[in-house]
Amino acid sequence: MSKTVKLVMALGVVAFAAACAQEEEEVVFVEPAPIVAEPTFNKY
Repeated sequence: MSKTVKLVMALGVVAFAAACAQEEEEVVFVEPAPIVAEPTFNKY
């Protein structure tokens, strides 16, 4: 095979491996919103 074909195949394998690599999940901590009582102004 020619060098060009080998180079294209090598780049294809590298691209395939990069696409299939598992990405690390980013862990995000979210503080819960404070619970506030509903105001009751002249409900009835």
